[in-house]
Amino acid sequence: MKSMLTLLLWAGVFSLLVAQEKNYPVVAEQGDGIFSILRKQGLDPVKYYEEFIILNAKNIKDGSKLQVGKEYLIPMALDSFKKTGVRIGSSEKKESPIFNSELSTMSHKSSKLVDAVYYLIPEAKSTNNNDFVNEITKNLAAELLVHGAKVFIIGADSMDKKADVLSTELDKMGWYVETINKHYLQHSGKYQRLLIIEANGLIAEGDVKVAVYHHAKSDQGQRFANNIQNIFKKHSVSNSSFEDVDMIFKDKHSLYLAKNTLPAVSLLMIENNSKYSGKGVISVRSDKESFSDLIANGILKDYADLEIED
Repeated sequence: MKSMLTLLLWAGVFSLLVAQEKNYPVVAEQGDGIFSILRKQGLDPVKYYEEFIILNAKNIKDGSKLQVGKEYLIPMALDSFKKTGVRIGSSEKKESPIFNSELSTMSHKSSKLVDAVYYLIPEAKSTNNNDFVNEITKNLAAELLVHGAKVFIIGADSMDKKADVLSTELDKMGWYVETINKHYLQHSGKYQRLLIIEANGLIAEGDVKVAVYHHAKSDQGQRFANNIQNIFKKHSVSNSSFEDVDMIFKDKHSLYLAKNTLPAVSLLMIENNSKYSGKGVISVRSDKESFSDLIANGILKDYADLEIED
């Protein structure tokens, strides 16, 4: 009998520990309901509504009302936006959620990209472009997340305007490769793509020039780049007709990433509208929200084409 009681006691302790690992407490604030408190934690409120009620039944009034100042357990969900949207900065080399306060405005739209993983690298050649590139990257990440994708923003220190602690460009490229390849192997078997978003020169309001590059030896990278490029062509502010031109990596840093990272790589280059022109260069509006939507549409098209082929 004694041994049975001991076994039951340990079973209870184990169950409690498991429950604590699966859930975490959040204090309800003024105006919080079940939907809002789940959404603020990056969870789909429709999917986790019932589980939330079971976990917190004793602190829920009239079937659905939360009490301000009370702690409520939140399910530790792997598909939370806090888990699927991750930034990895070079200063501390640790992972943190891309979004926190913005989560209350984000809602799941579909599961179109549930088996897709994207690595986004924002690069600004001038500090004046940090806000432009970083906002585009964050907007793009949000749009991919709401369709079920896993998104990593790599080298994200600039998102918080911190100095990059990596001493040389070669150090940074090596860190990119190490970080991306580690996560690529962890998500082996999934559709995975790397997109570098780079701005040169001062980006002002109005029109900008866009070119999308790929590695000459990567068919996947070429198709990924072409799908993004074709969306920009459809929404160009110019009346020019566009030829199908393959834009190949030329700079050594892009080539280094293309040769050493495991996912297919594409580079989206943004220049001031007066900076340059030529085949494959597309003029579009620089509105940040619509700009990132165009990139997302090209990415969705690339993934949809792959599913059709399969």
